[in-house]
Amino acid sequence: MSATPQTDSKSDNGMIKVTIIEDMAGIRDGLRMLIDGTPGYKCAGTYRSMEDGLEGLRGNLPDVALVDIGLPGMSGIEGIRILTERYPGLAILMLTVYDDDERIFAAICAGASGYLLKGTPPARLLENIREARDGGAPLSPGVARRVLKLFKEGIPPSRMEDQLTPHEARLLKMLVDGHNYRTAAEELGVSLNTVNYHIKHIYEKLHVHSKSEAVSKALRLRIVK
Repeated sequence: MSATPQTDSKSDNGMIKVTIIEDMAGIRDGLRMLIDGTPGYKCAGTYRSMEDGLEGLRGNLPDVALVDIGLPGMSGIEGIRILTERYPGLAILMLTVYDDDERIFAAICAGASGYLLKGTPPARLLENIREARDGGAPLSPGVARRVLKLFKEGIPPSRMEDQLTPHEARLLKMLVDGHNYRTAAEELGVSLNTVNYHIKHIYEKLHVHSKSEAVSKALRLRIVK
């Protein structure tokens, strides 16, 4: 397991304890040095995968977790759901290169406390970590604009889910959870052709033309829970 956990208790002289889950060693080490080199902050552990992080956080809970989305194995978004269920008080900040609607909404719906883009200036990142620890929901400026625009364009919850068959609704939920068509077929125990058949009908009912559009609309209209 590639990880460098530390064993301090959560209360450590008032310091903000931060865990980093990031697969790129250069970014991971840079974040660790930034946090450990700043008074009032302490790195509680670094992990290259969500699986390592879930194991390492047992008995070593930080105040804030910085989490990448594109991780080997379990994605950051999948991991958020587990983390928020296990540790409701943990602030989870996404730190990623992705700024598309699909991933932003999936992360927020999964329980992320905030969504930051890599390239956030170090001083601002430290402020965002403190803000998340204090109960805030920091967003990178570009992400904040996209979230506001999508909510403004959204409409009240519809009964569109009633137009979907139970199988279509389950398949749509799997897409929202991060599955692609092939992994969804494997999970459901059906052929890829069967999944494609149902996907076609889902797209027709939602009036969309791609997976990203389907997921974004499902989240905005709260078709899936």
